[in-house]
Amino acid sequence: MRRVDDSAETSRIMLRLLDAVEQDRAHSQRHLASELGIALGLVNAYLKRCMKKGLVKMRQAPARRYAYYLTPQGFAEKSRLTVEYLSFSFGFFRQAKTDCSGLFRVAKLRGVRKVLLIGHSDLAEIAALCAMEQGIGIAGLVDEAIEGPFIGAPVFKTIDGVDAPFDAVLVTDVRNARATSEAAIARLGLDRVLVPDILRVRIRQEGGAAE
Repeated sequence: MRRVDDSAETSRIMLRLLDAVEQDRAHSQRHLASELGIALGLVNAYLKRCMKKGLVKMRQAPARRYAYYLTPQGFAEKSRLTVEYLSFSFGFFRQAKTDCSGLFRVAKLRGVRKVLLIGHSDLAEIAALCAMEQGIGIAGLVDEAIEGPFIGAPVFKTIDGVDAPFDAVLVTDVRNARATSEAAIARLGLDRVLVPDILRVRIRQEGGAAE
């Protein structure tokens, strides 16, 4: 099984960013942030990285705007990342589906009927699919960086801002899995927090801490 880590998430974002630039959807950094589902400051950091590597160049456009375009190196890198992502995503999907389905089956036996997802990611989309298969509803998604809705469910900035009933939460934040898990456990208690094995977060039963 391959581990979901920062490098995998970085590659995924880089691929989506390069694709947006190639398809001329990079009208502004704010537009890119919305499309990629990440913070504006992070978009700026990724663009700077791409320009420093010679993957993307910028030219001035009308109305004091800037347009981004791919260099030959950018096209080559996009092709490489596409192959890497397709190879990775099959294994990721299979393991994530197994983890989420197993968690939902056990949770359902404990009376869980609605779950709240924490963190916008590919894992969240897979979890939503698994929940539907298990007959469990999605109360919403918690992520401060995106605007809703998420697959028809509401999006909330924080857990405290959730105004829909839920029985448990599933951590789907692949970038800050340990910190998100710890915060959820501190807020809701160990029994109401589900963490897929693919995130590699080990929960200590005593005190409910995450490792």
